[in-house]
Amino acid sequence: MKILFVADARSPISKNWIRYFAERGDEIFLASPFECEVDFPIKRFEFTPVAFSAIRKSGMTSGTSSSRTLNLRTKIRQWLGPLTLSRSARKLRAFIREVQPDLVHAMRIPYEGMLTAVALDRLVSRPPFLVSIWGNDFTLHAPSTPLMGSFTRRTMKAADALHADCNRDIRLARVWGFGAGQPDWVAPGNGGIKSEVFYQPEEPVKSPVVINPRGFRAYVKNEAFFKSIPLVLEKRSDARFLCSSMQGEPQALTWIRELGIEHAVQLNPPFSHDQMGDVFRTAQVVVSPSIHDGTPNSLLEGMACGCFPVVGDLESIREWITHGQNGLLVNPNNPQSIADAILIALEREDLRHEAAGLNEKIISARGEYTQNMKLAGEFYGMVGR
Repeated sequence: MKILFVADARSPISKNWIRYFAERGDEIFLASPFECEVDFPIKRFEFTPVAFSAIRKSGMTSGTSSSRTLNLRTKIRQWLGPLTLSRSARKLRAFIREVQPDLVHAMRIPYEGMLTAVALDRLVSRPPFLVSIWGNDFTLHAPSTPLMGSFTRRTMKAADALHADCNRDIRLARVWGFGAGQPDWVAPGNGGIKSEVFYQPEEPVKSPVVINPRGFRAYVKNEAFFKSIPLVLEKRSDARFLCSSMQGEPQALTWIRELGIEHAVQLNPPFSHDQMGDVFRTAQVVVSPSIHDGTPNSLLEGMACGCFPVVGDLESIREWITHGQNGLLVNPNNPQSIADAILIALEREDLRHEAAGLNEKIISARGEYTQNMKLAGEFYGMVGR
């Protein structure tokens, strides 16, 4: 197939997905809001800035961005980002006319899906349009401003097919205008877990190590997580906490100093996909304190490596976690709720062992990369021309 992806080419999620089709031998064209190099074969890369992405050229996240800065940046893009769509769409529209793809796949709604919907609107003969929904597209971004809501609805009405990482978002897509009877498919956003990278250690982890793999994001309640640490240490002074992609983060350093937990917390730099498997295999517990999510890829990775999940109680997360069986659901805004769950997980070796077995089966059945990407190829064949 000749496939045009409209996706953030820096994103490990996008790259994990697109690489499969590039290596399968499809003709891959990539329009990305960010300039970057890709490490898989494509026919052509087109830099297509939107929502001020031309200003942010270096990396997926900034190690020096405080949570307040991230929230402010998100708000600015939600209010003003849609105003950039019309101009950016002209460039994408010309690219689509030139390439004549069998399928256009936009890998999230803001702003790649919105951009594609506007670009396709003026094409007389347009290719099929597939949209992927990422976890907070409907719950965080769509209702944030009138323009974000309007362009979300426009994108859903334009979409010929839908891929989501949870069933909740298929339901919400219908509310936002996705047509009844249009094809949809649910699978992890990055395709799933590569079992050669994310697998359980030969022996269960003995050290009380807790990992937060989420980094700093506007919808992750890291303040509550850090405030839960001294509550855990009161009862388990030997517990240690690993925080991914937070090395040098000023806000994290401030919380650590104010809470007096320097001895118990390690702020890690960003690690590669392969390295994260090794990091997860050193931990007993994985914590994901988010208030907006679909299926977090880092949660599935931790589950595959045998970590016991402590996660925000969200509808989408309950599609993977049954409270008290293969994980614990918490109030992500409440440090005591997070701490209580971490303590249960650290104290209950039997619970961790049972959950590891259940999660291994769940990942094998629903979250395995090769199996899911084969199904993705079949979905493309059904939707494309």
